[in-house]
Amino acid sequence: MKVEVKKVDALKREMNFEIPRERVTEAMDAVYNEIGKHAKVKGFRPGKVPRHILITSHGQLAKDETIKKIIPQAYHEGVNQHQINPIDLPEISDVNLKDGVLTFKATLDIRPEIEINTYKGITVERKKSEVTEEEVLKTLEFFKKGRGEQEVTIDDNFAKGMGFPSLEEFKTALKRQLESDKDRNNRMDVDNQLVEALLKNAKLVVPQSLVKRQLHHRLNEAVKRLKTQGLKDEEIKTKAEELRVQLEPSVEREVKIYLILDEIAKRENISSTDPNESIPGKVMEFLLKEAKWSDTK
Repeated sequence: MKVEVKKVDALKREMNFEIPRERVTEAMDAVYNEIGKHAKVKGFRPGKVPRHILITSHGQLAKDETIKKIIPQAYHEGVNQHQINPIDLPEISDVNLKDGVLTFKATLDIRPEIEINTYKGITVERKKSEVTEEEVLKTLEFFKKGRGEQEVTIDDNFAKGMGFPSLEEFKTALKRQLESDKDRNNRMDVDNQLVEALLKNAKLVVPQSLVKRQLHHRLNEAVKRLKTQGLKDEEIKTKAEELRVQLEPSVEREVKIYLILDEIAKRENISSTDPNESIPGKVMEFLLKEAKWSDTK
């Protein structure tokens, strides 16, 4: 097997494969043997159909199956032989089976080298989650306006109308909920601080194949939602293109963050046997433990 590797840019590689006739013949023989076990040809019992008859009746199928069988095997052999580290599935093109020789091209992105100056001991600011009496009263006013009861007094009767025995109990429940919301928002803020620090401290080239795949997934989900709104195909196409332009920078950022977290996971031997457990999530937990915390005054 001949494999030529061409460097297209910092990450993209083109691999041109040539599979010799002997290997193609061996693979095709195995395919014909399998087809012959089940092929239904008038005048012959299954497993007894002569090869020349199978070639006439199932030749294209045998060719297609042979190609499907060889390409993944040859690709993985070529990647290992040239010590290439792909980051995504390859794009296969220029497939040609002629005179018994199979040729094809695999285009792929390799895993980028990631430089991270610092990821342990990142300083993060933790905001307080306490809720003041003023905030509770403002929220009560919000509820009052929401019910269109401008002249109503906020008292026990008002609380009973909201399903609570008394105003104090309503305020206690409200304060607890506001503190929970603040705590959740503060945790998200800390996560964002960590992410921003990682992006600042890391250098890498983002593989566009990953960006393309993630963007494609996001757009497909958006198109599904647009279809449920009864929009015409042309309207959906226009909105999808507008959305593509809007989403691309944020998707590239997401891919960059994922690669940085994945690199940290490798360096710190962070793994999981639970398919429902997120490796990036475990890395964030690790970074939170390693972070330097400062409380806002």
